Amino acid sequence: MIIRLFLIGLLTVSGSGHAVQAVNPPGLLPAEIAQPLLQQDPGVAAVRANLNVALQEASILDRSPYEWTATVTGQRRIQNYGPNNNSNGTREEWHVGIERAFQLPGKAMADRNIGKATIEESQARYGEAMHAAARELMVLWIDWLAAERARELAENNLQLTQTSLAAVQKRVRAGDASKLDLSIARAELAVQKRLGNDVKTQAAAAWSYLSIRFPGMKLQVMALPTPLPIKEDVAFWRDRILDKSDELKVVQIQMKKAQAYAEQARANKTPDPTVGIYQASEIDGRERISGLMLRIPIPSGIRDSRSAKAIAAVEVSRQEVELKKRQLESKIVSAVMITRGAYVSLQIANEGAAAMQENARLMQRAYSLGEAELQAMLLSRRQAIAAVTHALQAQGTALTAYYNLLVDAHLIWGLGHD
Repeated sequence: MIIRLFLIGLLTVSGSGHAVQAVNPPGLLPAEIAQPLLQQDPGVAAVRANLNVALQEASILDRSPYEWTATVTGQRRIQNYGPNNNSNGTREEWHVGIERAFQLPGKAMADRNIGKATIEESQARYGEAMHAAARELMVLWIDWLAAERARELAENNLQLTQTSLAAVQKRVRAGDASKLDLSIARAELAVQKRLGNDVKTQAAAAWSYLSIRFPGMKLQVMALPTPLPIKEDVAFWRDRILDKSDELKVVQIQMKKAQAYAEQARANKTPDPTVGIYQASEIDGRERISGLMLRIPIPSGIRDSRSAKAIAAVEVSRQEVELKKRQLESKIVSAVMITRGAYVSLQIANEGAAAMQENARLMQRAYSLGEAELQAMLLSRRQAIAAVTHALQAQGTALTAYYNLLVDAHLIWGLGHD
């Protein structure tokens, strides 16, 4: 019965995921790559294995906790009524019986409800583990792509600095620039080489972290995606994420389990009876005894205390659900606002980077023509590098916020169909 309920629950969860269509933004790590990485994650695998534990626990609760008990007793009776009494002697006697406690109807239903809630909690924890792994994979993947993009920018900056050095050398040969300018240009080249080595190291470290944490990840560098603006209002994201939040489902199911425990404790206020039959033989079989046995514990106040404790635990769980819901709502609203703000910041950063790069290009040309000083050219180059770096950081921030919102809403990587 528990297994059937579990399968029905799976079908219900899968069916509810079709209310909102999944999205596939350009540049996203494909689901056929992400899903195996998530499924093979040790944390996810451990929770998935725990589902079998929950199924066995539910199967145990679906059965009666009582078993048949057999009793066998043998004894020897010595009779001594005085000298010369024919009744004197040793008599063999025995007693056999079988008994079993029976669970009252309401208790069996409460146990089944506990078993069902145990399976549902395990299923929700599996979804929560998938969600946590997806968030971690997303962040590590974006960090790696951003580091690779920073390495590409550093290589481009190094080439531009080498071009600037060539321009300085040309002017020195022509007598239009001093050896001090040449020394400054060479120092700038050394700085760019150092920065290039730094970002190269960061890219290698980011890949090492990603590939070790998710061993099935292939070394396939792609362009860092550009986040899309979110058009839906806050109410859409709040309702969608709360509906799909396995973190919220866990505490809701824990409240459901607490209610089932309260029902069990209430039912246990009435003790379960024990019924048995027995047969005995006394005085070498001259007397035969058969009978029925009924044993009922006399309840004490401890049963009422246990029931009151279980009922109080339900209220605790109810408040925990309300707290978790409020915490998630505040995080969702904050995440939506941050995602929108990060997208706007990215547009501003891109505009600034484009302007600074154009300014650096013009200053480079002006210096080559002898119309600008070296310090002005280097300053414009540094400003352009800083602007492009800030734009890359803004892109990584906006992309992480955007993708995390999609992960929380279970709109990518097949998370809506777990």
